Amino acid sequence: MALITKKIKGTEDVLPKQSYRWQFVENIMREESKTYGFKEIRTPVFEHTELFARGVGQTTDVVQKEMYTFDTKGGESVTLRPEGTAGAARAVLEHSLENEGLPIKASYFVSCYRYEKPQAGRLREFHQFGLEEYGTQSPVADAEIICVAQSILDRLGLDKIRLEINSIGCPECRAKYNQALRDYFGGFRDRLCGTCLSRLEKNPMRLLDCKSPEDREIAKDAPKITDYLCDECEAHFAEVKAYLDCAGVKYEVNPTIVRGLDYYTKTVFEFVTDCIGAQGTVCGGGRYDGLIEELGGKHMPSLGFAMGLERLLMVMDAQGIEIPDPDACSLYIATMGDEAKRKAFTLLRRVRECGLIAETDVVGRGLRAQMKYADKIGAKYSLVLGDNEIAENKAKVKNMKTGEQTELALDDSFAERFSVLTLADDSSFEI
Repeated sequence: MALITKKIKGTEDVLPKQSYRWQFVENIMREESKTYGFKEIRTPVFEHTELFARGVGQTTDVVQKEMYTFDTKGGESVTLRPEGTAGAARAVLEHSLENEGLPIKASYFVSCYRYEKPQAGRLREFHQFGLEEYGTQSPVADAEIICVAQSILDRLGLDKIRLEINSIGCPECRAKYNQALRDYFGGFRDRLCGTCLSRLEKNPMRLLDCKSPEDREIAKDAPKITDYLCDECEAHFAEVKAYLDCAGVKYEVNPTIVRGLDYYTKTVFEFVTDCIGAQGTVCGGGRYDGLIEELGGKHMPSLGFAMGLERLLMVMDAQGIEIPDPDACSLYIATMGDEAKRKAFTLLRRVRECGLIAETDVVGRGLRAQMKYADKIGAKYSLVLGDNEIAENKAKVKNMKTGEQTELALDDSFAERFSVLTLADDSSFEI
């Protein structure tokens, strides 16, 4: 019989033997964001298309070329989320979360969808961890959210990752900068690619992001935004750097880091590595003080970042970082006969209540096959349960590594005594 279907191009399965790697990374992200006061928010996987058009930007490649958009049976245009910020901002507005006190600090894990050519580190379905903070314009918040990202990367054991920061100013000083860019790039009209020509008047800062080698060469001598910052924006950027210095976070100022949308303001940053080729940004973020207004709310300064999980795991693999193996089965009970199966079921329930992983046969294997399976799954201890053990109400628990056997009563004390045994045996259980 032919295979019914295969996964869609640009998507990947995370199999049971791989999922522990994701869980390791996710747990660190949850723990670190929690210590900084962030709480999880969960938003729908699809939203009204207009939300992303306004929250991501009409002029971006994401909105123009990459979104999965379709009409519902009711005639509404909806889109699978291409990123997490817009949905979080919509939820903040819809539920008036500012009434619960400011700042609003939210974290999320989301699956995202973009139609683009699949390649290493860039899939059509990918996953992000992100932080969003609403209701503060303090440079302390900018530095703090960068520190969360740095703490996560440090705990994951990553090195050779550099933090690059910049300020893109406010709408007033950016207007002057945009004109300077038009004047500069206007002298190269005959050499610019078609995409850059279309952006020159509408969104000149995006010319600095062009991937064309010739355009990138032209952009090297383009005006720098840091030369056009107003006094307030310059002071804000100086304070962000000062707080990063206080925290011992190393950074480089990179004036070419920009955002093309008007509601982005002041701080922008990226954590970048060279160890996975062209897709080297593992975390990107910044301040978007105009986003909530763009979505129809009152002015509420905001900032945040997103990390791609697939890309982080790629970097960890490239750097040879070992992720701890998942917890193995603590006890496997092999059974002979129906009465033994029922007794095992009772014992396993109590062992699991102690927080230990315990298994028994559920597919009808013979005794020898059960023991082979116990060895295959890396069970630390095994116990063979048959008529004799039930009659005597005791059985021998075998250490699968050393072969040492310990006799335990099969009564209400079994689970507790087994837990003590696993903790006491350093050779089979690390405390």
